[in-house]
Amino acid sequence: MGKKSKAVAGGLLALALAGSGAAPAFADHTRSAEPTQPTRSTEQARSKAEAVDFAGTVALSNCSGSVVRTPQSRPGDPALVLTNGHCLETGFPAAGEVVVDQPSTRTFKLLDAKANDVATLQASKVSYATMTDTDITLYQLTSSYRDITKKYGIEPLELEDDHPVKGRAVTVVSGYWKKTYSCAIDGFVYRMKEGEWTWKDSVRYTPACQTIGGTSGSPVIDHKTGKVTAVNNTGNEDGERCTINNPCEIDRKGNVTVRKGTNYAQQTYGIVPCVGKGSKIDLDRKGCRLPEPATTR
Repeated sequence: MGKKSKAVAGGLLALALAGSGAAPAFADHTRSAEPTQPTRSTEQARSKAEAVDFAGTVALSNCSGSVVRTPQSRPGDPALVLTNGHCLETGFPAAGEVVVDQPSTRTFKLLDAKANDVATLQASKVSYATMTDTDITLYQLTSSYRDITKKYGIEPLELEDDHPVKGRAVTVVSGYWKKTYSCAIDGFVYRMKEGEWTWKDSVRYTPACQTIGGTSGSPVIDHKTGKVTAVNNTGNEDGERCTINNPCEIDRKGNVTVRKGTNYAQQTYGIVPCVGKGSKIDLDRKGCRLPEPATTR
């Protein structure tokens, strides 16, 4: 959750400032140098990255997000917005905390393909939020998928229902900054720890995705499928070990690795089995392994 939602500097701590009115800091959006003679595969990857647009993404007050559906969602179902757990308007959920069916009237700016604001959507509730094992918030909207498509011509983004693929080209699409970052999936982290929070099977980007504060919650689009394969959430800023804004990697043997400047995302395929009829988050559905509230365990 670190740097991606920072308001002035840093991540988690600064997100609290962003939530109380401060705007995310600007940063130098430098790009990696291009090869002088691009290979065919490089050109193809670039072409697919350019094909990824902003339609269906949203801007929050302090983060990015997207209107998402599962493969089983129906047009009349209430629409869902996906962002990070640390973007929750009531503050960061504590380690082990799970929020379900919490009333919310939060608003979201809906973007079209060219990143124009086309509508303001409103939540009816926080369907699910946690920073345990993963870092997600799902808002249920007052509008259905059909409403959004009919009124604004915007289709929701579809959540991938399978594990992300190492080496696959991806684009992080930030509705907050109206900016994209393209790279590849470098690998997966058995456990990633930042402050009091621990996440499982996190996605590590290759260096080209130098995401910044405000990109928290951005959908990570797989170029091959066009679907959301992860949600952008953090990065190691200062090279510190397992501290706020400086997540560390932990392997199966407990060995800790620190990768300064490396950025990460949380997989989203695990959300799909947990979404039932009418967009209801049902943690008892077959195949659903999202953390449950402690009171129901």
